[in-house]
Amino acid sequence: MKSSTPVLPPLTKVKVLDQLRERIRYLHYSLRTEKVYVYWVRLFIRFHRLRHPAEMGATEVEQFLSWLASERQLSAATHKQALSALLFFYGKVLGVDLPWLNEIGKPRVRHRLPVVLSAEEVARILCLLDGEHRLFAQLLYGTGMRLTEGLRLRVKDIDFSHNAIIVREGKGGKDRVVMLPQRLIPSLHEQMARARVLWEADQAAGKGGTEMPYALERKYPHAGASWAWFWVFPQDALSRDPRSGIVRRHHMYDQTFQRAFKRAVQSTGIAKAATPHTLRHSFATSLLQSGYDIRTVQQLLGHADVKTTMIYTHVLNVGGMGVRSPMDALPVLSQPGHAT
Repeated sequence: MKSSTPVLPPLTKVKVLDQLRERIRYLHYSLRTEKVYVYWVRLFIRFHRLRHPAEMGATEVEQFLSWLASERQLSAATHKQALSALLFFYGKVLGVDLPWLNEIGKPRVRHRLPVVLSAEEVARILCLLDGEHRLFAQLLYGTGMRLTEGLRLRVKDIDFSHNAIIVREGKGGKDRVVMLPQRLIPSLHEQMARARVLWEADQAAGKGGTEMPYALERKYPHAGASWAWFWVFPQDALSRDPRSGIVRRHHMYDQTFQRAFKRAVQSTGIAKAATPHTLRHSFATSLLQSGYDIRTVQQLLGHADVKTTMIYTHVLNVGGMGVRSPMDALPVLSQPGHAT
């Protein structure tokens, strides 16, 4: 009697991961999301000794997540990221529509107050950054942009005539408009002049062209080589595109700036776990301290829900909501044996 269990083909790990990459790109997810999801799915397969994912289900997923929490002691946020990758893989790639997909216990993410820098601390850090790194940090602090949003700025996205910057494809795939800091206009013009030198050199070398979003490269085949689509903060050297394999100029690497920022923070002696994202937190807190309403700050930050923006109101209350401590109200008395 033949078994009713379907015979699965031998696991070809590369093929499974290629299917995952293909689905991610079809749905227009970012390269960063692609790398993260592929990492977790590969680790999941290795954890279960290369068993075919179609043979596994809720039990195996929970075993893997339990191992991540107990043995690797991952944070709740990273734990949730791994779960999201597996749910995407089973739901979108394997097409598994089983009840356990929604029954898997999701880790509880504890909301922490963000690290915020004072205006004086931001100024001290900026003084220790050089050239385009200083300008880029000023831009993040002056507009509240995320790190990747600033890196992906194109020449056409800075509107000097309207004192505005268009943030394209922000979190959630949404565009928004932020202010153009007046103090940065001369420096931005100088930065664009330096960028144009690189653009012209690429054109002369036949290496012109930048990565275009989605199908625009096919629809407008020459647009990627135009000055309007060039990066405001280009990388010094050409590099190979990890998806297409084309050698062209990428924008400044995030890790390059992150390392420079970390060195600057350490040199100031500021005892805070500040990262480039801290500049965004500091921007939002500064606006609220200046009296701008929460809805305005929400729109500038690109938050989908005002509840996300509300966390900065908690930062303003760090000092005890303006309440004077009873310790500060005690009279100063001399100790026994000491003159008053």
